[in-house]
Formats: sequence, structure tokens, C-alpha cells
Amino acid sequence: MASKIVPAPETVPLASVDLLENAADAVARNNPSDPYNRQAQTFPILSDEQMKRVRAYGSVESAMTGDVLYRRGDTDIDLIVMLEGSAEVLETLANGSTHAISTIRQHQFSGELNMFNNRGSLVTVRITEPSQILRIPRAVFRKMLVGENELSELITRAFILRRSAFMSHEFAATVLIGAAHSSELLQIRQFLQRNGIPVRTVYTDTDSETASHLISSCALAEPKYPIVIYDKNKVLSQPTNIELGKVLGFTEKIEADTLYDVVIVGAGPAGLSSAVYGASEGLRTLVVDAYAPGGQAGSSSKIENYMGFPAGISGQALAARAQIQSQKFGAKIVVPRRAVSLKSNSEKVTLTLDDQTVVSSRTLVIATGAHYRQLNVPNLEMYEGVGIHYAATAVEASLCSNEDVVVVGAGNSAGQAAMYLSERTTHVHLLIRGHSIEATMSAYLVRRLQVNKKITIYLQTEITALGGEKYLETVTWKNREGQESTHKIGNVFLMIGATPNTAWLRGCVALDDKGFVICDQSGSPFNTTVPAVFAVGDVRSGSIKRVASAVGEGSVVISAVHAYISQQSRSEAAP
Repeated sequence: MASKIVPAPETVPLASVDLLENAADAVARNNPSDPYNRQAQTFPILSDEQMKRVRAYGSVESAMTGDVLYRRGDTDIDLIVMLEGSAEVLETLANGSTHAISTIRQHQFSGELNMFNNRGSLVTVRITEPSQILRIPRAVFRKMLVGENELSELITRAFILRRSAFMSHEFAATVLIGAAHSSELLQIRQFLQRNGIPVRTVYTDTDSETASHLISSCALAEPKYPIVIYDKNKVLSQPTNIELGKVLGFTEKIEADTLYDVVIVGAGPAGLSSAVYGASEGLRTLVVDAYAPGGQAGSSSKIENYMGFPAGISGQALAARAQIQSQKFGAKIVVPRRAVSLKSNSEKVTLTLDDQTVVSSRTLVIATGAHYRQLNVPNLEMYEGVGIHYAATAVEASLCSNEDVVVVGAGNSAGQAAMYLSERTTHVHLLIRGHSIEATMSAYLVRRLQVNKKITIYLQTEITALGGEKYLETVTWKNREGQESTHKIGNVFLMIGATPNTAWLRGCVALDDKGFVICDQSGSPFNTTVPAVFAVGDVRSGSIKRVASAVGEGSVVISAVHAYISQQSRSEAAP
């Protein structure tokens, strides 16, 4: 908690160099088509009229030079508005020293996306001169967002841009050290970035001097890679996702003895849509996901046929916006937490998580989606994370610049991955098992693939062998005519079919022969065989496997949730 000003610790005295402001300028330069001033949006100065409205929500305090308003890792922090004076935003470096990345000046405010949830702060904020501040408590801040539309839009945009600068320029970053071809390092990097945590990666095989310096500063006798360095010389060796979530402060706690109105399992497009509509309509809403917001769609490099984004949007960006939107309305999103069992009676649904936490709710929405199938090729598991990938984002693309790559699949995800990778690699070999690509992929995408000179499409072709000692080095494929060839390729992207994430539901609700949840019970297309339990998105039997469809189902199911809760309330009230 950070409810009071505390004396500052001993830190390296560095003047603010406004690095974050420079980052905002860089964002603007990289987006020349954006008509807005990103600098002013990232660090807005409230007008006199806006300040008058803001003052009604907070209390005025005096602060002295060196006072710390809140530290890295603090949760439940307040919104601070500078009335007079200034404060600096500090990142904690791997050696434990601090470094100023921006300054909060008169009529500007502190904070970024952690203000919408209860995650730990990524930065420390310290007063640089005698100041007057306006402190708005977290609970009051949420009320202000609801009551002040203009301020809500201004603050939300600023918070998004600040976190974007953190991610793009590795400010307030967690340091990750390990070998470039380490599958464990790649998994940690993916996990942190998908959860919005800035990461700076140092490879032991290409930047050994920096890696050695960082490790020595932490006094590690026998380092076990990969290593995560966070805060002041604190180290995790070969951490699990659960350990990372706890230590880095982005796994929120679930309150004991809380009865939620709706618990949503899965934070893909369908689950996040349910969270936005559930929370915005006043339902006490909890979302649980085993990995990160976005689901399978979060691994998509670009979605171009989703309404409202004519230039396209990455799956991760779409998920991040939905996450922020749902949290702004009050939804709680907890990761990484995996659902392991489900029970139900006439009063409530009980969900047990992998850490033995038990969650109770009036209703439950299953939105666990599906995952890509594996290839039936010998030694496939040996190369997963060191050549075999199930996502095509900037993380994976950074591993294969100046190389040929293979994409396997005939759906839109495979097509978008091929287009994205063609801009970042020397050539893309798109392998399709079927005799036609038009039958399974959107027409606009087919046309783009066919005219792209850096993409070669192979019909009726399958991978038959993978080679390499420590990581993938060669790929062999064969067509239906029996022609086989081996290529020097180190990265393959698999996007084939869909297997539902429903293993935890067997014996709880009815599943079809492929493992998808059977719905259309009791007159609703989303009701499962358990009255209080609903299913939406790719996990639902018979659903259309499209992001827009999943979002639509996620929003519409809330009306069924409302109807069920109302019916139960009437039954309980009846004599």
C-alpha cells in the first residue's frame, strides 16, 4: 500500500532527463498518420476548469524534497495531481540504483495502467522540490472516471500511451538473461510481454560482457539460466509463470468469501467481451486465465477483418484495449491461474484453481477457447520454443530476421502470420495440406499472399522431418506427388486446426466427440447442460471460429447471465 508520503531511501542522485517524454516523441514520429499530438496526450496539462473539477475528488497535501509518494511494487496507489512543484518518475535499474525517466509538473498527474487494477507499480515517484499535491484515493478515482467523461478519456489515453512507451523503450523493465536459443528464455519473454510487463533481454552468447556484469552485481555464485533480475538486485532463477506473477506483482489476489455474479474462465476475445459487458452492467465480475489476456487471438500479428480497424490491429493490442476497458468498469482479471474443476448446485457455482483457491459465483462463463494442434512429426517436442512456434508476434519474429521461415496452416491466422513474417524475414514458405487455399482463408488475404514475391505457397504439402542438435536447423517437406526436399530453416510457425481447452471440464458439462462444449440448452445458444454455466467463443460446439463472432457471443451471453440471476433471485424471494 502507498497511502502516505514516506522519506526517500538513499539512491543515485540523477537529474530528470525526461526520457519518457522523448519516447512519446518517438511514438509520434513512428506514427506520422496520427493527427494528434502524442506528447500532449501522454503528459496532458489539466486546464483551470479541469483542475476545478478534479479538486472536488481529492485532498491537498504538502510534500518536501525527497518524499516518496509511492514505490515500485506498491499496490492500491492513489492518483497524484501536482498543484505546485514537481516530482520525478524513477525506474529501478538492475544494480539497484534509480534513474529518472520523466517529470510530473504543475497540473499534471501521476500513474499509468496499474491504476485500473491492483498490480504493483512499475516505478517510484519522488518529490523534487517543495510541493503541493492533490491526492485522490483509489476508490474515489474510480468514481471520478464514471462521473467525469472528459477526464476519464484524457486519463485513460495518457495511461495507455505511458505503458506503450514503457514497453517499446524498455523503461522500468525486468531484465531477462539467458542464451538466445533457449526455449525457457523465449517462454518467459513471451509470458511477460503478453502480460504487459516491460522486458530487457540480455543474451549470454551474444552480449556476455553485459550479462556477466549484471550477474556479478547480484552476487550470484552459480547462476542457473534463464535469470530474471527485478527491483534491487533481486533474482529469480528458472522461474515458473506463477512465480513471476507473484514476485513481479501482476497476479492479483482473489478475495476470500466473495460471491461473484459472474466468473469468466478464459481471457480471449470472448471472455474479455463478457468482462466488459458484465462489469459495465454492474455485475461483480472476475476473469481467470491460465496465461495472459488475448487467448489464441493474442498471438495473431494482425487482424484486418475486424470491424472498426481498417488498417488492422494485432491480436495483442486488441486484447490489451479490452482488458483496460473491462478493468476500468471494475472487472478483476487474475493471471496466471488455471481452472482445474467445477461444481454446481442450486445456489452457486464453485470453481477450484490450480493453487487450490476456491471461487464462488452465481454464474460461470466458459471462454477457454482452443489451441493449435501439433504436427505428427518425430521429435517435434524437442524443438518447441527453439524453432517450433505457435504464435507470430514481434517476439518470435526477432528470432528469425534475415532467414527463411516456414508457416503451416490454411486459415486466416496462418495467412496473416505469413504476411507479417514476410516483412521481417528473407522468405516465407507457406505449407498447406489441402488442395486449395481459397476454401479456408478470406479472399482479401489470399490475393495478398498470391502477389507477395517473398511468399511461396505449397499446396498438398506436409512436413515430414525436422533436424538439428540443440535447436531446429533443417526442415523436410513432401508433396502429394512424393517429391521431398530438405531446407536449411530454423523456425517453423504452426497454425493448424483447433483443439478445445476443455480437459478440466470432463465430467462437469457435456462435451461433443471433439471435446467442444455442447450448448443450446434451455432455449439459449450459450446454456450448457448445467443451468448456471454458459459457454462462448471457440470452445462452444458449433461456433464460428472468428474474433468478431467470439466478441459478439461474449457480449450477448451477459443477457442470459442477467436472466438467470434474476430468475434465481425471484425463486429465492418466493414464499
